[in-house]
Parts: sequence; structure tokens; C-alpha cells
Amino acid sequence: MACMMRNTNANVLLLKERLDALYRTYGGEYLGTDPLMFLHRYEDPEDIEVVGLVCSAFAYGQVKSIQSTLSRILEVMGKHPARYAREFDVRARARDFAGIKHRFNRPVDIVLLIYYIKQMFERSGSIGEFFRMGYTPDTPTIEGALYSFVEGVLSLDCTPVYPGGRLPKDARVRFFFPSPSSGSACKRLNLYLRWMVRRDGGLDFGLWDFVMPSQLVVPVDTHIARICTRIGLTSRRAAGWRMALEITESLKKLDAYDPVKYDFALCRLGILDKCPAVPQTRTCAACDIRCLCTHVRRT
Repeated sequence: MACMMRNTNANVLLLKERLDALYRTYGGEYLGTDPLMFLHRYEDPEDIEVVGLVCSAFAYGQVKSIQSTLSRILEVMGKHPARYAREFDVRARARDFAGIKHRFNRPVDIVLLIYYIKQMFERSGSIGEFFRMGYTPDTPTIEGALYSFVEGVLSLDCTPVYPGGRLPKDARVRFFFPSPSSGSACKRLNLYLRWMVRRDGGLDFGLWDFVMPSQLVVPVDTHIARICTRIGLTSRRAAGWRMALEITESLKKLDAYDPVKYDFALCRLGILDKCPAVPQTRTCAACDIRCLCTHVRRT
């Protein structure tokens, strides 16, 4: 299937009109369907940074399961999660997360994640400054910076959790930090970057003003992959890094400065079952972007 964005300017204008309308429809009032809701409970930028990284790490699976896991973790971390991370003592606090599991991630993964955050504070003063060490301003995307960030995190000390000091290849904490070099879409890290870089009053926070929104890459999950394929933003079949870049490039034709702004709204269509995996006539008939959908046009 050819990518719709390679077609006429009229198609691009129609796509922009409909996606802009979708962007206006799905705003802050839908936070309850997204892990971003937890970040809005905090005011201190350091707390928001820490909570954001924790929330993005566990942003996989069913919405209710994600919310349950994050509620339990954040309850342990208290009113000031950044302070909890700064003062975190693995040996003294390892039992804090006992019994908290999220699919294949276990308490040990939470402990090491918090310990990594503690080390980012010690080395750079904040998670943002730790990310900034590998960031280059004059690049079209954050791909290189993301690669550097992941390499940096996974090279931090893990001795209190893995006494040999070497992170096993099958350590499940690695799932929190995939790299573009592996072909992964890096959905959850791109989600975190969206929250930190974009400034959108009801949604994203814009704490990291050293990164341009135009450098962000769309967080591709199953919902985004399916919907963006159906409306012609990508012709790729595999939901990996190349698909994420292709979707981002397509969206830059609609908003070159802030292409990722459409992510939250598009994802609501999937999460709220307005664009189900198996198309349904009644649901499709009520869809706000049905005129763009290749499935609707074929039926």
C-alpha cells in the first residue's frame, strides 16, 4: 500500500483538517485513560521527571493493569518521589516493592530502575541533564540522543542488585530502556520524551526546553501502528523504529514544528475502542477520521 502522504496536496490538507479536529477533541479531559494522569498529581519539576520515567517504563499492557501497578509504586515513593529516589538505599528499601508485579517485570526491576534514577541525580543533577549529555541540537531527530541515553543508563552501577556488577543480558530492566539501534520503536521512551519536551497545558509539561519538539519521534504502539497504517501515514508493516520515523515524517507535513502533538488524540481512538483491531461497521461509521481510512474506503 502506498503511503497517503505521497499523494496530492488535497489529501494532505484533508488529513491536517481532520487530525487537527481530533487533536482539539481529545485533550486533558481524557487524562484518566493515560498514565500521564499520574504526572499531573505533582508540581515539583523533579517529581514530574521521576514519575514520568517510572510511568513510561510501565506503560505497556491493559490500561487498568498499568494504573494499578503505578498506583502501588507511587504510593511507596510517597509525596516526593524525587526525594525518595535521591535517598534510595537498595539494601534498606529493597522490600518496599515486594509483591508488585507487572506482567513479566518483577520487584527487582523496580528497585534497579529507582537505583538508576538515583545515580542519574548523582552524576548529572537530574534525569533531564543526564539525557542532555548525549543530546545534539542540530540533528533532525532525537535518535542519537536516545541511543546515548540508553547506553548511559544501562552502564550505571547495578552491583546492589546483581553482585557481580554486570547486568545480565536477560535482565528484565533492559525492557525499560530499548535502543533505536535494535530496531525497537522505543514507544515508552518516546512517550516520556513527549511528556518532557512538548508544552501543552492540559497534557505535556515542556520541562526540557533544550530539545526541540520537531526532533521528537512518535511513540508507536499497537494502536498507533494500526491507525496510522489505516490512514496512510506509513506503508511499513513492522511496528519498529523505521515505522516510527516514517509516521513522524508524515506528520511533519501537517505540523513541522510539533508533529508528535497528534499522538495522544490518535491513541485515544484505539484505547477507547473507536478504532478496534477488527473493524466494525457501526464503529467505523461513527469514526471522526473515517474519510481517511483505507478500510472504510474499501467497504
